[in-house]
Amino acid sequence: MPSPSPAPPVRARPLVTPFGAAAACALLAAVLLALVVVRWPPLMAADLSVARALHRKAVMEPGLVRVNRILTDWVWDPWTMRALIAVAVVVLWWRGARALAGWVAATSVLSTVLQQGLKAAVGRQRPQWPHPVDTAHYAAFPSGHAMTAMVSCGLLLWLLRRRDPGRSVRGAAWAAAVVSVAGVGLTRLYLGVHWLSDVLGGWLLGAVLVGLCVAGYERYERHGGAALPRRS
Repeated sequence: MPSPSPAPPVRARPLVTPFGAAAACALLAAVLLALVVVRWPPLMAADLSVARALHRKAVMEPGLVRVNRILTDWVWDPWTMRALIAVAVVVLWWRGARALAGWVAATSVLSTVLQQGLKAAVGRQRPQWPHPVDTAHYAAFPSGHAMTAMVSCGLLLWLLRRRDPGRSVRGAAWAAAVVSVAGVGLTRLYLGVHWLSDVLGGWLLGAVLVGLCVAGYERYERHGGAALPRRS
């Protein structure tokens, strides 16, 4: 008598879903935004303390300032990050995954619109120094560099995971993303053009958009939407 075929393995449900992560980050971002708007004294004091400590170091280290300016103005500039997303969108479109390409492009555009809208609405002044080591435009909250890096790196990691690459590729991609997201925030603080809460706000809002993008598209796929062919 033939033995019954083994049942397919049951995949464990993730502890945190993309929507759950987005909701948690949205709550934290809303709290942080409220504290920035009302200028909560402990937060303002922490921002000023961090900014002063880093600025004292920066004015004494012109070589390190130049390195940070190259990183923030070229390597991790928002336009560099958007260019990477544009390349990914073109590749997806060329491969026939047009719904996914449009979804990714729309998320990137929404990130830019949201950050500029919040900057205009909050109108927070950037740090002011008698001897600045760098300058920046627009209002301070949230950090556009930090938010764009989080959105772009998060989307690229998600797209890479959908292709199921090898462990070494995943590890390298995650390392590059973590260094980029953390690094760009640190450069903005070191150059004295953002407060710590600006950077935290950018990271949180970027995570919200990535989580909603992933959750929304996966729901679209479950309901019969076009999916990117996965590697078998």
